[in-house]
Amino acid sequence: MRILSGIQPSGRLHLGNYFGMMRPAIELQEKGEAFYFIADYHALTSIQNPGDLRRFSREVAMDLLAAGLDPGRSALFRQSDVPEVTELSWILSTVTPMGLLQRCHSYKDKVARGISASHGLFAYPVLMAADILIYDSDLVPVGRDQKQHVEVARDIAIKFNEAYGEVLRMPEPEIRDEVAVVPGLDGQKMSKSYDNGIYLSEPEASFRKKVMGIKTDSTPVEAPKAVEGSLILQLYRLVATEGECRAMEASFLAGGTGYGEYKKELFRALWGHFAEYRRRRAELEASPARVDEVLAGGAARARSVARAVLGRVREAVGLC
Repeated sequence: MRILSGIQPSGRLHLGNYFGMMRPAIELQEKGEAFYFIADYHALTSIQNPGDLRRFSREVAMDLLAAGLDPGRSALFRQSDVPEVTELSWILSTVTPMGLLQRCHSYKDKVARGISASHGLFAYPVLMAADILIYDSDLVPVGRDQKQHVEVARDIAIKFNEAYGEVLRMPEPEIRDEVAVVPGLDGQKMSKSYDNGIYLSEPEASFRKKVMGIKTDSTPVEAPKAVEGSLILQLYRLVATEGECRAMEASFLAGGTGYGEYKKELFRALWGHFAEYRRRRAELEASPARVDEVLAGGAARARSVARAVLGRVREAVGLC
């Protein structure tokens, strides 16, 4: 089984990125051949500063490796180091119905948030389809908000195969409902766009300040507190044991403890959970050549597969 996932280098990675993409991807590397890419072509729709793009791409690589990605099991690479994907994207665009792209909610959402409308932003799902299809991917772990993009990739593959024969493999999405959406400090989905994230590489003081600033209601200390919808509990469940979660829920319902104490416990749990990540990341920061070596090796593995798939496509459409 071949597994494919990608993440945009559009800024520092936060808890939502970790629980939504990084941890599932790292767990899946035990179950098949994994290809994980840093989506720097996609990032060009929002980042036009070359220094930022290079820095963010490198930081994403360090974050993934520090979080446990094993380059011996998984190919980690920059999207732009496999240029075959852009050729496949153009070929796929020739069979992609305009109506399919017009129905994609990601474009509408981004324009509504003030991102300038561009062809790249509109055609984003076609490039994403190429990302998935060029590696003969079987499984694509995604958040629930990205499920539509895998469905679009399948629709495009069907259109292509109808026109040219059974050339492209059909991928399947894997969605983990329990971590599909990680809440931010204000209750919305954690996102760099909303400036409501807790970042993996934050210093301890900043990390603590953000946790202590999580939005809560005005329930008095002595009163029982609502379990349903609690941001504290939602984040705590991501890192605590089942028993610890039940204990905090029971304490919420019993009353007598203020939100400040629960936030302190949440901070301890989150900070402790990422202790090994911080150690590994510090080692990578001290050994930049190691990161370069991993990315180069991953790109070589990815290109060998991409060339073979693109070769099938080129022959099918008559380009060779």
